Amino acid sequence: MEHLPNRITADLIESFKSIVGNEYFFADDESLLRYSRDETETLSFKPHVVLKPATSQEISAVLKICNEHQVPVTPRGAGTGLTGGALPHLGGVVISTERLNKILDIDERNLQVTTEPGVITEVLQRAVAEKSLFYPPDPASKGSCFIGGNISENSGGPRAVKYGVVKDYVLNLEVVLPTGEIIWTGANVLKNATGYNITQLVVGSEGTLGIVTKIVLRLIPLPKYDVLMLAPFANLEKACEAVSAIFRAGYTPSALELMEINALKVVSSMIDNHAMPVNDHTEAHLLIEVDGNDTDVLLKEMEQIAGVLEHFEAGELLLAEDAQQKEELWKLRRKVAEYVKLAGYTIEEDAVVPRAELPKLIRGLKVLGRQHDFDAVAYGHAGDGNLHIRIKKEGVPNSYQNPEMDTIVRELFALIKQLGGTISGEHGIGLIQKGFMDIVFEERQLQIMREIKKVFDPNNILNAGKIFD
Repeated sequence: MEHLPNRITADLIESFKSIVGNEYFFADDESLLRYSRDETETLSFKPHVVLKPATSQEISAVLKICNEHQVPVTPRGAGTGLTGGALPHLGGVVISTERLNKILDIDERNLQVTTEPGVITEVLQRAVAEKSLFYPPDPASKGSCFIGGNISENSGGPRAVKYGVVKDYVLNLEVVLPTGEIIWTGANVLKNATGYNITQLVVGSEGTLGIVTKIVLRLIPLPKYDVLMLAPFANLEKACEAVSAIFRAGYTPSALELMEINALKVVSSMIDNHAMPVNDHTEAHLLIEVDGNDTDVLLKEMEQIAGVLEHFEAGELLLAEDAQQKEELWKLRRKVAEYVKLAGYTIEEDAVVPRAELPKLIRGLKVLGRQHDFDAVAYGHAGDGNLHIRIKKEGVPNSYQNPEMDTIVRELFALIKQLGGTISGEHGIGLIQKGFMDIVFEERQLQIMREIKKVFDPNNILNAGKIFD
C-alpha cells in the first residue's frame, strides 16, 4: 500500500465537496485529530480529509474517485473499536457513516428490521423493544457504537452466550464496493442456499471488502423477565471452573460474565456504585443472568445454578432485587474497559478459548505477567470462553510496533492457540493484531483471504493494511 499517494489534490477536494457538500467536508486540524483515533490503545493517525456522506450513492461516487486515483479510504462508524480498524494509518480519506442514521423499517409481521449503519446499537434495541421485539447482540459500548461497526467486527457482548453474535441475525446487506458498485448480498429470508454466502463474508470483514449502507436483521420476541445474580469467589480459577460446570449441568444463562477483582477495584474507585462488594477476600465475581417468560421457572433455574456454584467455593450469592440494582450491576460490568484503560491498562487482547480451558488461560496469564513484569486484569464473556485481557506495563502504552510487547503478546497468543482458542472473539484483527495471524493460520489460508480481498478491491484502497498486509 506504500505506493499510494499521500496527498489529495485540489481537484479531488472539489470533487468530494461537490458530492457531499461543503458542510460535510472536513480538513481542519480539530476534525482530523478527532478522526485520527478510535479506542485502540493511545494510537493516532491523521487522515487528509474527512467526508460525511448521507446516501449510498454519495459513498459510491466518492469510492469511484478514490479507486480511480488510488487514494486510501478508511470507513468509520462511531470509533469505538479496539484493534485499530477505523484508524487511517495511511492517511487519505475517512468516510464517516454517522449521517446514515435512520431505522428504515420495523417489519413486525416477519420479525425483521431494516436500518442504516449509523444507528446506535442501543437506539435500535430500544426501538424494536417498543414493539416487543428483541435484537440480542449487546457490546459493552452499545450506548455509543453503531450497528454498522458491529457488522464490520461481528460483535457479540454478554448475551452472545445464549443468543449468538451479530452474524446470527444478519439476513441481507446493501454494500458499496471499493470500485463504486452498489450491491445487495443476499435476501430477506431466514434460509438461503442460493450461491456463495456473500452476506456472511462481509460480516466481520472489518470494512476491508465494502462499506455497508443498509442492513436487514432478523429479530426474535422480547423475553418478558430476567433474573440477575452476583456470585463472589475467593479464588479466580475456581470462578473459571464454575463457568463450564454450569453448562455441563444443563443450564444456558442469557449472560455469564467474569470480573476479576482488580478490575472492579479500579472501577469502584472511579464510579459511585456499591452494588458489587469489593474486598481483599474476593478474587472474582460471576454475573449470571437467566431470562424467559415465566418468573417462577427462572427463579427455580437460578436456584439450581446456585447449587452448582456451591461446589466451587462461591461466597454469599446476591440476587438483584429490582431493576435499579440490575442496572447498577450491569453498569459496573460495562464500564470496566473504559475505566481500566484510564488507569493505565491501555493494551487489550480479546482472547477466546473453549470455556473449560479458562482456568488454564488465567493461570498462564499470571505466569506471563510475572515473567515479563506486567500487570493484567481479566473480565468479559466467560460463558462463551471470551475474556478481555487488559495489560499495563510501565512506560509501554501501546503494543503496536513495540518489540517488547510483541514478544509478550505472541507468547499469550501461543498459549491461547495451544488451549484450542483463537486470538479474537469479537474485537477483530484490525491494525494491531495482524502481525499475529500466523499463529492461528497457515500461509495458504492467509493467501485465500488476500485473494478474496483482491476480487472485491483490486486497487487495495479500502481499509488497506488491516487484518493482513
